[in-house]
Amino acid sequence: MRVDIFGKNIELNGPLRTFVQERIGGLERLLGGAKAHARVEIGKPSQHHRSGPVFYAEVNLTVSGHLLRVQTRHVDLRGAITDAKEGLRVQIKKFKEKPKDAARKAKV
Repeated sequence: MRVDIFGKNIELNGPLRTFVQERIGGLERLLGGAKAHARVEIGKPSQHHRSGPVFYAEVNLTVSGHLLRVQTRHVDLRGAITDAKEGLRVQIKKFKEKPKDAARKAKV
């Protein structure tokens, strides 16, 4: 899976890139070999925002022509990335179950 990482109002250093690559890239095993491309944007909405869920993570995952998207906000940047990973994991499971559910429906 190809993962493109972008930062807004933060500096993307090596350890942060590695963390994102491990978290989002780890979802590849759930895709079962399907071609996938992830666009990850992390950062702060503005430089002067100081309280509450300051950091956000937005992930657009394209799998076989379908778009799975998740946005999260968190007090900690790594927490936002982890929440985004969990949200994508749920969406991937739903996406994979869709063909099975369609086959189970009664044919009229």
